[in-house]
Amino acid sequence: MGQQETVATSFADAVREGIGAALAEVDADLARRYPGDPGTRQPVHTVYVPGDAFTAGTIRSWGDQALAMLDEHAPDAGALAAVLGLSDDLAGPVYDRVRAKLEREPVEDLRIDFEDGYGLRSDAEEDEAAARAAALVAAAYRDGTAAPYMGIRMKCMEAAVRDRGIRTLDVFLTGLMAAGGLPEGLVLTLPKVTYAEQVTAMARLLDAFEKTHALTPGRIGFEIQIETTQSILGADGRATVARMIEAAEGRATSLHYGTFDYSASCGVSAAYQASDHPVADHAKAVMQVAAAGTGVRVSDGSTNVLPVGPTAQVHDAWKLHHGLTRRALARAYYQGWDMHPGHLPTRYAAVYAFYREGLEKAAARLAAYVAKAGGDIADEPATAKALSGYLLRGLDCGAVEGDEVARLTGLTRADLDGLAGRPTKSA
Repeated sequence: MGQQETVATSFADAVREGIGAALAEVDADLARRYPGDPGTRQPVHTVYVPGDAFTAGTIRSWGDQALAMLDEHAPDAGALAAVLGLSDDLAGPVYDRVRAKLEREPVEDLRIDFEDGYGLRSDAEEDEAAARAAALVAAAYRDGTAAPYMGIRMKCMEAAVRDRGIRTLDVFLTGLMAAGGLPEGLVLTLPKVTYAEQVTAMARLLDAFEKTHALTPGRIGFEIQIETTQSILGADGRATVARMIEAAEGRATSLHYGTFDYSASCGVSAAYQASDHPVADHAKAVMQVAAAGTGVRVSDGSTNVLPVGPTAQVHDAWKLHHGLTRRALARAYYQGWDMHPGHLPTRYAAVYAFYREGLEKAAARLAAYVAKAGGDIADEPATAKALSGYLLRGLDCGAVEGDEVARLTGLTRADLDGLAGRPTKSA
C-alpha cells in the first residue's frame, strides 16, 4: 500500500471544479452565518439588580444571603437532598459544591437593570445611576470582585423610551472607557425587541461608539431579549428570530427569553405565566433553532416565586425553581434568570446534579468513541460533539473537576474543545 491505488472515475476535473465554483457563495455564507460555538464560557444564570440598588457589595451580599438561607432551611446535605429529591450519592458532592460556589463565585453573570426593574426616573437621576454603575463595574474588575460577566440592561428601542435608553448606554460605556476601558466580561442587554430594525439600530450605536474610541470593530456585542410576540412571529407571518440575529451584524451574543412579558403578550393569565407554559416552550424552541450553529446562546427566563417566609414556604419555592431549572437543562437551555439570592442554592444544586449524575456515562461513551471501542451505543461525530460539550459545561461551572474528566476519558481540555467544535485553548 505504498502507493495510492488507481481507481476508475467518470467525472472530469472540470465538472468537480464547476460544482465548487457554483457553491463557493454558499460555502462563504454558511461560514459567515454558522461559525459554531464561540468557545467562551456560558454562565449558568443571569442575576438582575435594579440600577439604584446595585452596590460594590451586591455580589458578595447575594452569596452571603444564599448561604444564610442554606444554614436556616437546609443546614446539611441530607436536608437539601430531601427537599430536592437528590439521590444519596449526589447529596454530599452537590451540597459541598453549592456552598463552595456561594463562597467563591455566587454570581456568574450580573445585569444592572435600567428597564423594568428600574422604571422611569428623572434624566438627572438615571444619568447619575448609569455613571455610578460604570464606576462600580470598573472598580469590581480592577479589584477582582466582579462576576465573570457584568453589564446593563438599557431601556428598549420603542419611541417613548428610546432616547433615554441610548443616553444610559452612552453614559455607561463612556464611564467604563474613562475608568480604564471595557472589561472582557462586558455584556449589554436590549429588551422588548419587536422589529429587526431595532436590533440593527443597536448595532449601529455600538459601531459609532467603537469608532469614537478607536476600538476594534465588533468589540461590543449584546443580547437580544425575546419577550414580545413580534420577536417570534412577524406581521407577515414569518419567523422573526433568525432575522434579528442577522440584523445584529455579528454582534448578537445570546437570546434571552422574557417569561412574563412574553406570556402576557400571548394573553396568558398571571397565575399561569411560567417558563414551562406551552407558549414559553414554543418561543424557546423557535429561539433554539434560529440560534443553532450561529454561536448565539439561548437563555431561559425566570420564576417570580421567591423563596421567602417560613421554611415550608421556602422549600416549596426551592422545589419549583429546582424543577424548572432541571427541565430547562434537559431541553438544552443552559442559562436562566435568577431574581432573588434564595434562587442561587437551587440553581447551582440543579446544575451540579445535572452534570455530576451523567459524568461517568458521558465520559465512558466519549472515551469509547475516541478509542473506537464500540459498546452498546453507536455514537457518531455529532454525538461526540454533544458529549464533549456536556463535559465542558460541567467543567466551566465547577460541577466537575478537570482531573475527574481526564481520568475518566483520557482526554485533555484541548481534546474536548476540539471534539466539541470549540476553538482550542489551553486547560
